[in-house]
Amino acid sequence: MLQRRSCGVLLHPTSLPGAGGIGTLGADARRFVDLLSAMGMSFWQLLPLTPPACGNSPYSAFSAFAGNPLLIDLSQLVAEGDLPRGFRNKTFSDDVVQFDKVCSFKFAALRQAAAAFFAAGETVRMKEFWHFCDTTPWLHDYALFMALKHHHHGVSWHKWPSDVALLKPGAYEAASVELGPEIGVQKYMQWQFYRQWQSLRDYAADRHISFIGDIPIFVAYDSVDVWRNRSIFLLDAKGRPTVVAGVPPDYFSTTGQLWGNPLYDWDRLEQQGYDWWIDRFRHLFSQFDGVRVDHFRGFEAAWHVPADHKTAEQGTWVKGPGYPFFEAVHAALGRVSIIAEDLGVITPEVEALRDRCDYPGMKILQFAFDSGPDNYYLPHNHIRNCIVYTGTHDNDTTLGWFDSLSPTQRHDVCEYIGSSGHEAVGAILRLALMSVANTVILPFQDLLGLPSEARMNLPGTSSGNWGWRFSWGIVPRHLGPSLAEMLERYGRLKS
Repeated sequence: MLQRRSCGVLLHPTSLPGAGGIGTLGADARRFVDLLSAMGMSFWQLLPLTPPACGNSPYSAFSAFAGNPLLIDLSQLVAEGDLPRGFRNKTFSDDVVQFDKVCSFKFAALRQAAAAFFAAGETVRMKEFWHFCDTTPWLHDYALFMALKHHHHGVSWHKWPSDVALLKPGAYEAASVELGPEIGVQKYMQWQFYRQWQSLRDYAADRHISFIGDIPIFVAYDSVDVWRNRSIFLLDAKGRPTVVAGVPPDYFSTTGQLWGNPLYDWDRLEQQGYDWWIDRFRHLFSQFDGVRVDHFRGFEAAWHVPADHKTAEQGTWVKGPGYPFFEAVHAALGRVSIIAEDLGVITPEVEALRDRCDYPGMKILQFAFDSGPDNYYLPHNHIRNCIVYTGTHDNDTTLGWFDSLSPTQRHDVCEYIGSSGHEAVGAILRLALMSVANTVILPFQDLLGLPSEARMNLPGTSSGNWGWRFSWGIVPRHLGPSLAEMLERYGRLKS
C-alpha cells in the first residue's frame, strides 16, 4: 500500500463539521471522503479512535480496543428508531469541541437510544447486536470496566474497592451480574460505533480511499487493559506503577515529556508469545488498511522514569523487545502496512530496527531547516521508503510555524523552497509532493493554509488540545480540482 507514489490527508474525525458539537462518522465524514476522492488522494490518516481518558487525548484511552462513542452519528440512531423522530442535536460552538458539554449531552442521548433498543425486544438488529457481542473477545471486559467506572463515579480503577480493583476470586462474575444493565448500554455503544465505522470504511473503499490508523505504544493506567492484564505491566503488588513512560528533554520540552503511562514487562509478554500485542495489531488491521506505530523507538528502548518523579528529566533508557517482537507480529499477521513514527531521540539501533523491519519512517518538513544541508528531513536527503509530512498533530500548522520563525530563518527557508514568503505554505506543500518519497501525508489545516489557532496539540500541555474543528465554509470550492492537478503533476494521483 505504501510502495507507490501516493498522497493522503491527516485529519481526526472529531475535527469534522456537523451538529452536536463534535465530528462524527456520519454525513460529514462521507462528504470529507468525497473531497479526498475529488483531490485524487489515496489515504485518510486518523489519530486513535479509542475512547479518550485523560485530557481528551486520543493517545490516552480507557481501552486499546474499544471505539470512541462520541464519534457515533446520532442522526443514524434517529433513522433506526433508537432515538425519537423529534430528537435534535444540541447546538455547540462550531470551531472547537467543548468536551465537557458534548460528553454530558451525547452520553445522555446514547443511553436513551440504548434503552429504546433493548425495549424493542427481539428484532433483526437485536440478533446482529448479540452476534457482535458473541464474536468480540474484548467487549465484555471493556463494558464491565466502564460500568464499574460509572458505578464508582468515574474514579480510577485503583481507587475502587480492592475486591474488584485487584479482581479477587468471584469479583468479576459478581460485578458482571450486578451491573448487567449498564454493561448492556456500554456494549450497545460499541456495537453502534463499529457498525458506523464499517459503513464509513465501505463508503471510502468504494471511492478507493484507504484508512491509516494509529497505535500508541503505551496505554493509559486507568484503562481496562491495565486493570485486566496487570501481569504484563511493571506494577507493584497494589497495582501501582513502579516506573512510568516519557521522553527526555527534546524539541518540544526542556524538562522532557512525562506521559505517566505504565511500562510493559516485556519478559512476561515474550513468555506469552506477545499474544496481547498481536491481538491488538490484529484488531487495528481489521479497522484500517495501514497503521502508524506511535513512538516506534520504544520497541528498541523506552525511557523509564521513577513513578514519583514530577518531570521526565531523570530517567533511564531500558531495552525493549526489538526485532523478535515484530517477527512474532509478522508470523501471526503476515506482511502488513506499518509506518514507524521515528521522531525524537533516534539512535542507530532504532534506525537499524526500523530498516530491518522494512518500515517507512517519517520525514517532517518543519524539522528540516535547522541544521544545514545534511539534515535528513530535507527533501534532497529523502529516500523512497519514507512518509513525508509537512507537520503532524503535535506540530504547529505550517503557516503558524513559518510565521514564528526569525527573519533569518524565514529567509533560509524561502531560499530553499524558492519562495518570496508570500505563498510559503503552498511552496512547502509542493516541496513535499515533489519528494522522491513514496508517500506524502498532509494535515488538512495546511491544505487550508490555517494559522496557529488550528493547531491540534501542544505536547507537554494538559489542556486546550484536541478540540479544533473546521467548517465547510472555509473550504475553497476549487480545493478538490486544484489538489488533483498538483497530485497528477507530481505523480501522486490515486489510480
